[in-house]
Amino acid sequence: MKVHKTGIRSALLKSFFCLLITGFAQGAYAQNDFCTTKNTSFTEGEKLTFKVFYNLNFVWINAGNAYFTTTSEDLNGHKVYHITGDGKTARSYEWFYKVNDRYETFVDKETMLPQRFLRDVSEGGIKIKQDVAFDHKKGKVTSAKKVYDIPKCTQDVLSTIYFARNIDYSKFKPGDKIPFSMFLDDKVYNLYIKYVGKEEIKTKIGTFKSIKIVPLLIEGTIFDGGEKMTVWVSDDPNHVPLRINSPILVGSIKVDLVEYSGLRNAFSSVIKWDK
Repeated sequence: MKVHKTGIRSALLKSFFCLLITGFAQGAYAQNDFCTTKNTSFTEGEKLTFKVFYNLNFVWINAGNAYFTTTSEDLNGHKVYHITGDGKTARSYEWFYKVNDRYETFVDKETMLPQRFLRDVSEGGIKIKQDVAFDHKKGKVTSAKKVYDIPKCTQDVLSTIYFARNIDYSKFKPGDKIPFSMFLDDKVYNLYIKYVGKEEIKTKIGTFKSIKIVPLLIEGTIFDGGEKMTVWVSDDPNHVPLRINSPILVGSIKVDLVEYSGLRNAFSSVIKWDK
């Protein structure tokens, strides 16, 4: 089988952000319930580092890293969390296809809704920049000087991860689907996250009690649509992503948490640390 370099490159780092490419349709919660979501899972000063591994023919390759940081700022009269997500290829992999992606979201601390989203992507010489402004009171979003209608409580591709971390999974039973809306590439997506249950998982840094969820993926050039991706988050108030697994069109992807600091709550889901 011929392996296309562009396909593998996109999968390496965008696969992590595909957890975020989950909007939500009607499900176990009404849409308005998510408009009042409060943040109990993260705070300013949090830093998370993930390694991205690509598997082809049963060989795992360290292909890149993803870094997430949270600070506190003022934006247009709003107290906001400024969250950044950076994806970079490992140096040993840059000869194959160099990636340097940066995503930023500014999330209102009271409503947990994004006020602005920035995307600055450089992939193999191709560059993309986006600047999206949200007006939730009017139900509008402005992107590339065009105005689009959005439903209540719409998230962006990065704020979705932090929004999902604040879901109270104890209210759900296995198989329940949790809804919300997301604006991405000038479209509103209505998908869901399915709650699977609880499970112990061993990762690069230790063994954890975890919550297992499955996002409904948007069909594209790398992923088949449907419930193909599995995500494990820590079974404690932080709900930190521990591992993401997903098949892609060629091979598979695994993303593991490898470093963290500044967590809001005790990392009480830890069963055993690996030395």
